[in-house]
Amino acid sequence: MLEAKARWKISQAGDEAAERLEQALKLHPLVARLLVIRGITEVEAADRFLNGGAESFHDPMLLKGMPEAVARIRLALERGERIRIYGDYDADGISSTTLMIRLMERLGADYDTYIPHRVLEGYGLNRPALEQAKASGVSLVVTVDTGISARDEIEYARQLGLDVVVTDHHEPPELLPDAAAVVNPKQPGCPYPFKELAGVGVAFKLAQALLGEPPLEWLEIAAIGTVADLMPLTDENRVIVKLGLSRMRNTASLGLKALFGVAGIECTEVNETHIGFALAPRINASGRLQHANLAVKLLTTDNQQEAEHLAFDLDNLNKERQKLVDDMTKEAHAAILERGLNRPDKRVLVVAGSGWNVGVVGIVASRLLDKHYRPSIVLSIDPDTGMAKGSARSIAGYDIHHALTAASDLLDHFGGHQAAAGLSLQADKIGELEERLERMAQEWLTEEDLVPIMAADTACSLADANLACLEQITKLSPFGNGNPSPRFLFEGLRISEKRTMGKEQQHLKLVLAAAEEETAASIEAVGFGCGAAAERISPSSRVDVLGELSVNEWNGTKRPQIMIHDFRIPRPQVFDWRGTRVTGGGKAPALPENAGILIFAEGEEHLLPALWKDAPVWQCNGSGLLPVNPRAEREAYHELKDLVIFTLPPYEECMETGLALLRRVERIYAVFAEEPGGSPGTLPDRDAFKNLYALISRQEELPSDDERIWAALSKRTGLSGQSVRFMMKVFEELHFVRREGRLLKVVRPPAKRELGESAAYRKQMNRGVIEQSYIYSTSLELTGALLCKIASDG
Repeated sequence: MLEAKARWKISQAGDEAAERLEQALKLHPLVARLLVIRGITEVEAADRFLNGGAESFHDPMLLKGMPEAVARIRLALERGERIRIYGDYDADGISSTTLMIRLMERLGADYDTYIPHRVLEGYGLNRPALEQAKASGVSLVVTVDTGISARDEIEYARQLGLDVVVTDHHEPPELLPDAAAVVNPKQPGCPYPFKELAGVGVAFKLAQALLGEPPLEWLEIAAIGTVADLMPLTDENRVIVKLGLSRMRNTASLGLKALFGVAGIECTEVNETHIGFALAPRINASGRLQHANLAVKLLTTDNQQEAEHLAFDLDNLNKERQKLVDDMTKEAHAAILERGLNRPDKRVLVVAGSGWNVGVVGIVASRLLDKHYRPSIVLSIDPDTGMAKGSARSIAGYDIHHALTAASDLLDHFGGHQAAAGLSLQADKIGELEERLERMAQEWLTEEDLVPIMAADTACSLADANLACLEQITKLSPFGNGNPSPRFLFEGLRISEKRTMGKEQQHLKLVLAAAEEETAASIEAVGFGCGAAAERISPSSRVDVLGELSVNEWNGTKRPQIMIHDFRIPRPQVFDWRGTRVTGGGKAPALPENAGILIFAEGEEHLLPALWKDAPVWQCNGSGLLPVNPRAEREAYHELKDLVIFTLPPYEECMETGLALLRRVERIYAVFAEEPGGSPGTLPDRDAFKNLYALISRQEELPSDDERIWAALSKRTGLSGQSVRFMMKVFEELHFVRREGRLLKVVRPPAKRELGESAAYRKQMNRGVIEQSYIYSTSLELTGALLCKIASDG
């Protein structure tokens, strides 16, 4: 067995709806199921999802507050008023500001821009910035990606003689600001049909309303903020990103071209993943470490040299940000270990550091959550003021916003939602906050909640994993929040090949085939960072894989492949160690931690290699398991998960008894070692036994350690030395000879006994059957022979 890292949640699709879409739109059955799983069950909606374009944009005037916003901005244009665009310092805010700059230039406005400094000013409107706007001759402030919660600041702006038009997408508070206009699809009473626009999406709708048509040439900017802010890629967001990516692949923007260059992206191949993991981090780096104006300049410049310099600067800032995050994450992990926060019973992680960069605490919190899967809070303490500011990231089942609300008496400020939040408090209250959050976690979270959930769309057969199907799956893109890249479950696959890859062998590569089709075509599966699991995967096992399908192109040939996200082996595994020379001076492999060893005859433990001597050893005597060494006496064999079967059983019943008692075994390592020279091969016949006894009966005693005696007996009987030693052991068990120290004495007169009364003789009689099952069988046959004997807990 091999457990998955996560709890798998597999979606189900309605067969009737999927068949309807398949037939009406000529879709692959798998693609039709994917649409239904995404809640798209009607033919018209599916066609719009797959093929919709700019005609899918909604009327911007449906947004509550849009008529007032348009009227106030047009009035400012007529009067020649100075307009200030007030943005935010993240990628959505920067994109929104950039789009509004383009709009104001198109409208011929007298305008300027302002984005607050993340560390010095913090998020949103602030009074000094409004005072500076008034002093600069501004009479109208248009916010983008901010302002919905700035009720007090907007009232102060009114007192200064400033009008404010708010465009935002964040959750509105109970009391909205008293502004000249508030445009936010989430505000109460707004009839707009789509509520999940990004800040830049709302800015785009304002531009559409003012221009009378969608400004398609700015969709590439709108796409950046939409993807970077993790907005659901459905409805209008899907159209924004889909069309935005299309324009981005042929962009005229010098800033974007320069950004592609430093990120190593081919402009013609850019996709949503490049936005999320290459463009957005570099754009965000400006606001995290310096000022967001750097990124705004990059996205608006018409000077190629300036664009290249700014892109270079942002790339360096991003590298600096990455190192900063890495260093802070190491410090945070060190604090977790030092304080014992990694204990299994601990359910919330709270770490704080003096002078940590506030701009990256959220990223560090996400890293902690990814590693430990616990609600994680990372705080930066200002040594001068004693104020701690930070970010929280949480898991399903623990609403971090609700938890912070319950502890709000300790906090100076907080905000956010179920999965993420920001907060500030005095440093001397961190300990009490941690205690309260931990108590709530103990009440709210179960053990199951502490195992991450990994969702998959549907089960998939390898027959469906072909290039034609993959081509149709790409029509579901762009993928992201709300429309994730399809993830499939592949069950019961054979492992045709297994190896590790990478400079440090840190990645895993499997070649898989359907279990029931021995001649079926195979598919490669790659698991990045899964290399360490290779030793725990037996080639004879059947594996379940949860992952994405992709196309691997090499030397002009395209093949489908599985990108592994998680995998499991639901049944116990058998590892074929029969070729391992563990006796006679061979080099034994290291045993798995806490492995136990099973033997079948007294004294066989002396054959164990030195490397295995400390492992617990049990002997199966046909009716039970007897501890052989002190460690086995201290441990419970029924708790074993890793078992080494070291020697051959004398009878099948012994193997059945041993494995039936080992009810929790997940991995079996089959060795079947023998003492050198210990097996006679074929069973000597009765005449051979008579002849040998006739020879030794002429002697009173035989020195058992004199090799010359054994050589002489072998020569005179024509039997091998192994056969002679075996027959003497039978005589000893039948009391025809008696061992006294180093001597074997002939018993006179011998008792009348049958050869079958000797255990060694009976064992050798059964040896042919045993060897066929356990020595000469294939790995697959051996696996079947052993697994059928393991008892089930059910």
